[in-house]
Amino acid sequence: MPAPNKIIRRSLMVASATLLFTLSASLTAPAAFAAPVPSATPPARMSTVGGARLGLPGTQVDLGDGAPVLPKDLTARSWIVADAESGAVLAAHNAHWRLPPASTLKMLFADTVLPKFPRTQTYKVAPADLADVGAGSSLVGIKEKETYTVHDLWLGVFLRSGNDAVHVLSAMNGGIEPTVEDMNAHAQELQALDTHVVSPDGYDAKGQVSSAYDLTLFARSGLQKKDFREYCSTVRASFPGETKKNKKGKTSRGSFEIQNTNRLLSGDYDVSVYQGIAGVKNGNTTHAGATFTGVAERDGRVLLVTVMNPEKKDHNEVYKETAKLFDWGFAALDKARPVGELVPPRSAAEAKGQPGAEPSAGRTDGGSSPSAVASASVKNGSGGVGIALGVAGGALVLLAAGAFLVNRRWPLPDLMRRRTRP
Repeated sequence: MPAPNKIIRRSLMVASATLLFTLSASLTAPAAFAAPVPSATPPARMSTVGGARLGLPGTQVDLGDGAPVLPKDLTARSWIVADAESGAVLAAHNAHWRLPPASTLKMLFADTVLPKFPRTQTYKVAPADLADVGAGSSLVGIKEKETYTVHDLWLGVFLRSGNDAVHVLSAMNGGIEPTVEDMNAHAQELQALDTHVVSPDGYDAKGQVSSAYDLTLFARSGLQKKDFREYCSTVRASFPGETKKNKKGKTSRGSFEIQNTNRLLSGDYDVSVYQGIAGVKNGNTTHAGATFTGVAERDGRVLLVTVMNPEKKDHNEVYKETAKLFDWGFAALDKARPVGELVPPRSAAEAKGQPGAEPSAGRTDGGSSPSAVASASVKNGSGGVGIALGVAGGALVLLAAGAFLVNRRWPLPDLMRRRTRP
């Protein structure tokens, strides 16, 4: 065969092998690698649920007399600052930009599934329960054939952001697919129309998105639940270990300490514990970047702040930008004019005779928002070490009939009492 033909044939063989390898890799790659990288710019048109200004790209703020200017060094793709009691949105930046949420999506998971099982219920983990946990997931350390209480599992979800704990609780709920269906249905009920759930743990997956606005709705709804408030504000706890057998055949099961990865709650070398913080949830994946929703109280006023994917990649940047927005929000309360609102769930709006959000995410909600809860109780850390925080404010209580009681208060003792930290 002439040399040129040999070269052409060899080139075709190499190209074919490369194509086959690429196709094989795309079919076998984990979901995290299948998720598209989000666009660097927000869409020109976004949902207007909560107000027309929230659907506009860029920063939305209306500074009144005496209101401080926003921090100048904010780099997050999207963020929102809201009064948790009134539901007023004080300022926002691309609030409805649909972005990968990472583990902040676990707030919706908890708000959906947590009420279904009593905390004392026990469950023995089957191998199939952990089979689909994504590669590189954050784990709390659940072991097959070990028995855990529901209380243990939720501590694993909130403190260590354990995808293994999410999958076990999903198995208890009938499996991943039914849990995803439940979460999507609950998101619709909360009027969180930017959200589409594919994986209940927030692991990167194609088509899985939420927004700063929706994540704030999830936190607001979850904080109505006593157990949710306890788990999201627990600094550290003891978690069951693996059952072991000694040489004499006697079995024993120890435990190990887990600490909350929310650095505004637990602190870090470059981030201090934020005064008044009481949760809620953090996340970080390849495609989502760092995400965080927090709730904090100061002088009896409660704010919710959500920050998604800071462009600046410094260590703990998402917490640093959140703290700046909290500081601004507390200083701007009663001075900055609202640019939107956190809408109530559909059932609550209907019970009050208010129109709900349109099925299209591009239309605005027609009703006004009642007051919201952001109260939080904190469980002390293991060995008596931790934070005892409480948040008191207007409580937005969702009753069985779907109605809200406006401005009902849940006073908590020791509103800002702190204990010695290590």
